Amino acid sequence: MKIVEFKIAPNLNLEMVEIPAGSFLMGSDDSETEKRENETPQHEVSLNSFYLGRFSVTQAEWLAVMNDLPETSEEFRGARLPVVNVWLEKALEFCAKLSALTGEQFRLPSEAEWEYACRAGSRTPFSFGETLTTDLANFNGELPFRETPKGEFRRRPTSVGAFPPNAFGIHDMHGNVWEWCADVWHENYLNAPKDGSAWLSQGDQSYCVQRGGSWLDRAANCRSAFRVGDIAHNNENIVGLRVCFTKNSIE
Repeated sequence: MKIVEFKIAPNLNLEMVEIPAGSFLMGSDDSETEKRENETPQHEVSLNSFYLGRFSVTQAEWLAVMNDLPETSEEFRGARLPVVNVWLEKALEFCAKLSALTGEQFRLPSEAEWEYACRAGSRTPFSFGETLTTDLANFNGELPFRETPKGEFRRRPTSVGAFPPNAFGIHDMHGNVWEWCADVWHENYLNAPKDGSAWLSQGDQSYCVQRGGSWLDRAANCRSAFRVGDIAHNNENIVGLRVCFTKNSIE
């Protein structure tokens, strides 16, 4: 696992993990429990290598770049907690300011990049296998996947990196906070790009994709294939971001 670090403040480095080039089947097939039609048709996507945040953007990182924090209640505050209450415009502003600070071209990941990094070579509903437990991720453990026993419902975000990483070395791709992607919302994958690029044409231009589920969601909503479209100015305490950049830009 190759990690590149960017110093954004004294004693604060942003960690980015190299995601290897490859191909994968995006979406879910007919055998997947809880499959939704907007996860179909399953299709092969081939991607070049890129870098993705090892963690969701933290409040310390957001503060270092933006000089303020989104308003939130005291129980949701903490330097190592993911920043929440982030609407799309602010997520894009963060990427722009981070780029100016570091000299790297940071952006939001495409939906395909996000799912590829989440799956980390897996073909199961979750990168960890056929089910998800609250020892592996922060979600509403009172609403488990299939016959999995109930687990803890923590009722708030947890510090980034509190749970095991997937096979690519990325943490918290299931649960904790929803993460914005660059794509506008489409009801299915008909005519979706197959090169890993963000799907910006057609679709519902007032909605953008979010991935990953959150601390509030049931396990099924944290599946690798699960996707939602949200209004671009939505900034609930379950919504954050993870940043990305293309490998070739540092070579």
